[in-house]
Amino acid sequence: MKKQGHPDYHKIQVVMTDGTKYETYSTYGSEGDSLTLDIDPTSHPAWTGGSQQILDRGGRVSKFNKKFEGLVSK
Repeated sequence: MKKQGHPDYHKIQVVMTDGTKYETYSTYGSEGDSLTLDIDPTSHPAWTGGSQQILDRGGRVSKFNKKFEGLVSK
């Protein structure tokens, strides 16, 4: 195998949003570096079941709601 074709795979420390830490192997940084996460499975609404807001920047949600407003059963 060619030596220059493979990334440097080394041990780093990952710091979660709640402060917990664990060691893993990665190509991030260099040996002994620390990767601090902004979002992780303990804080992201997709995993925690938190409330989610839909941003309607292009009016697509509004157009959809207007088009299908008569089909909603109550």
